[in-house]
This record gives sequence, C-alpha cells and structure tokens, in this order.
Amino acid sequence: MPEYVDYETLDDGAIARITLNRPEYHNAQNRGMLVDLDAAFNRAEADDTVRVIILAAAGRSFSAGHDMGSAIAAEEIEPGPGQHPTMRIHGGTHVGVVEQRMRQEWHYYFENNLRWRNLRKITIAQVHGNVISAGLMLMWACDLIVAADDTTFADVVGTRLGMGSVEYVAHPWEFGPRKAKELLLTGDSIDAEEGYRLGMVNKIFSRDELAERTVEFARRIAARPTITSLVVKDLINDAVDHMGFTNSLKHSFTLHQLNHAHWSALHDDKFPAGKPGSDVEDWRTAGKPRPSRKDQP
Repeated sequence: MPEYVDYETLDDGAIARITLNRPEYHNAQNRGMLVDLDAAFNRAEADDTVRVIILAAAGRSFSAGHDMGSAIAAEEIEPGPGQHPTMRIHGGTHVGVVEQRMRQEWHYYFENNLRWRNLRKITIAQVHGNVISAGLMLMWACDLIVAADDTTFADVVGTRLGMGSVEYVAHPWEFGPRKAKELLLTGDSIDAEEGYRLGMVNKIFSRDELAERTVEFARRIAARPTITSLVVKDLINDAVDHMGFTNSLKHSFTLHQLNHAHWSALHDDKFPAGKPGSDVEDWRTAGKPRPSRKDQP
C-alpha cells in the first residue's frame, strides 16, 4: 500500500486523483513519496478508463520541495547493510558521493519528472499554499496547472544553498528567460495572479472551491475523445522539444551536478539545511512565504 500518496477515481473512473499525503512536512519529497507517486502515475496510465489525472496535495502546501531534514529522508540515503561509505580523496572531495548523487538525482528527480511530463494521459496539477523549488518540478511535469488564490511559487535553491537551481530546470520555459533569472537570483516569490499573467497558470480558484472546480475542469477535458487529447498533448510537447526543451533540461541537469561537486569540494559535502521536512529554511514549512518581488527593491 502506498504510504505517502492517496489514489482515487471519480466520475466512474474517468478521472484519477493522486494526492500527496505528507502534510506534517508540507509534502516535502522524500524518496518514498517519489516511488509512491511514480507507481500511482503508472497505475492511472495503465487504466484505460482513466482519461485525466489530477495531482493534488493534502495539508497547507502543495510541496515544500525536497525533504533534506527529516529522519525518514536521512534514513533513506544512508548506506544499506554491507555497504560502505565511499572514500575521500583530493582535499576532501567525495568522488564516489558525487557520482552516486548524480545517479540518484537523475532517477528520482530528473527522469521521473520527464517521464511524468510525457504520460499518455492529460495531467492537471492542483496546487495551493507553497509550491517551492522541487514542488515546481512536480507541478511543471503536468499538462495544465490550476492554482488556489493563496498559492506562492518560488525557487530558493540558489539563494539558500548556493546552487543554480533544481534538477529539472524548466524555469525559462515557464517564467520566460528574464523573469527566470530574476527569481533565481533573488529567491523572490510570485503569487497565483502573476503566475497566470506569465502563462504558467491556467485557472485560479478560491481555496475553498479548488478541489471541486478542478474536477469540473478535468471533467470537460475527459469528455474529449482520447485521440484528440493525446494528439494535442503530442503536438505541443513536440513543438517545445523542437525548440530545445528536453536538451536544455539535460544540459542544466549536468550543470546542477557540477554545482554539487563544487560544493562537495568546498564544504566537505555538507550543505546547509533547514528544519525537518524543509529544503532550506523554515519560512516555507511555516507557511510564511517571503515577500514577492513586487515588495523587494
């Protein structure tokens, strides 16, 4: 049984709703959650009755990003029985750790999101509260985005961890190049209205109506013939790929790993981390987003 996500079907099975269910950590993504999420997506994709998939979340936030602080997350990355830590060479650089991290992040953070982006179903991200860093990755893997009016979007990996960004860098495609630079360089957030103006968000609903209105939106799409929906998805995804989307993602992932290796050499592979369940700082797990760029100099 899945531990970190819930799965249900609506409208006689035409709509599958997958719900991230780790609200005590604001749905920070540990590996168990990503494994459960992949299984749920695969289940919906294999079910011929399902026409549309909704990705939602329980609690106050859609996702606070990668889980870098909880006991569960720490246990998941510890060496298993009979496995030994890798050796340290050249001024403290953990060469083995760098290589292992690259393999792990490729599978859990990069390849997963790219595969979910190309699912043979139409997917809708139903977001609310904080959508931070790796939370953006999950949301962007979906075809459509519906946001509550209380939603805050931000990527603070650069300003808090000294990294360029996350592993799946769709920022210039979603925000536009100059806005992406601004948000990554400052760590500022944007709200649902600005996300809508940028073309990232499709619909905005009040928080108390979000679930119901998202199902109504999904129901309209589910009424279309399957071949029509998949042709539309392929047309748009292929057009973006021809503009360089997937190749850009692969290049930025490599730069992300180089950034990791740099910090491994400088800081003995120890990165600043926040409280349990948080990628970086407690502002997002506390549900108190930083001021938007409109309020910053």
